[in-house]
Amino acid sequence: MFRWPVLAVALAMSSPALWSAFAAGSMSATDALIRFLIAIPIAAAMLALLRMVVSGYHRRADHHDRADAHRAE
Repeated sequence: MFRWPVLAVALAMSSPALWSAFAAGSMSATDALIRFLIAIPIAAAMLALLRMVVSGYHRRADHHDRADAHRAE
């Protein structure tokens, strides 16, 4: 199951195609929905990479906080 932020990012990525299909009528709805479905795994990979980078900084900050607390004792 995908997380809500993944679906939100995929929706943002495919919003021009969805707008063209459902508001402007210049693209078929099938093409727009296919683009949305393609955007879901791309958004999941992008957010997973972001979570991995942020968690690395979080672990490093926790390590430094524990080292500082240990030195203060």
